[in-house]
Amino acid sequence: MPWVPELFSAPVIAQFETKQRRRVEIVPYFDGLVAGEVDALVGSFVGEPRLQHPLRGLIEGEYEFREFVADTERWVREREARVEDVHRAVLERRGFEEVVVHLGGARGPIDLPHAMVADHGSDGKIEEIRVYFSTRPLTGRATERAPLLGGDPELRLPAPAAAYLAEEHRHGVDFEPCVLVEDGDICALEYNAHRPGTDAPIQAGLTVFERDPDGALAATRSYDDVDRRLEER
Repeated sequence: MPWVPELFSAPVIAQFETKQRRRVEIVPYFDGLVAGEVDALVGSFVGEPRLQHPLRGLIEGEYEFREFVADTERWVREREARVEDVHRAVLERRGFEEVVVHLGGARGPIDLPHAMVADHGSDGKIEEIRVYFSTRPLTGRATERAPLLGGDPELRLPAPAAAYLAEEHRHGVDFEPCVLVEDGDICALEYNAHRPGTDAPIQAGLTVFERDPDGALAATRSYDDVDRRLEER
């Protein structure tokens, strides 16, 4: 998830195989961005590149995407970034990936958790990538990120995820589920969140839920700037 391996050159694939210690079937998000082969990235999309980013907003079209890749390569180099894998899944219609980007450089160390969801067609090529992370560690403030997806009132959530959202609702945050990507006992939920009765904007976000062997909620990891401060009711 999400880039198409066959589009990369043999030397770059060899580098990926050395890193992954196996035959390359998946090219991770950041590995692809910094590989120096932007044509392979562009060719990984069904049509024109389309990527949603917390700070850059909608990146659409080949020119804008090539600029984004160049800026990302520069940012990774200047911040001496190291990417730690957390979880990755590629399923029939979409996949998701979690990493922690460890940043160094003159500004000091920052750990920046990222999550990415890629929608893809039957040929495996990408329709859209949606990137999620809290911008607070980078900018010192939250980003008001408008919804990226429409809600799906028919979406059935795993019991632990539904219970988690019900608890958040009790504390004053409503979540409108949009897309669920399930990989065994781990699932990623994209949503729109807001605080009813306030001027707070509706925010796009993603949370990953992990279930334990008994099916109970074991862990959550959220990638957004949603205000979750508890309110007494």
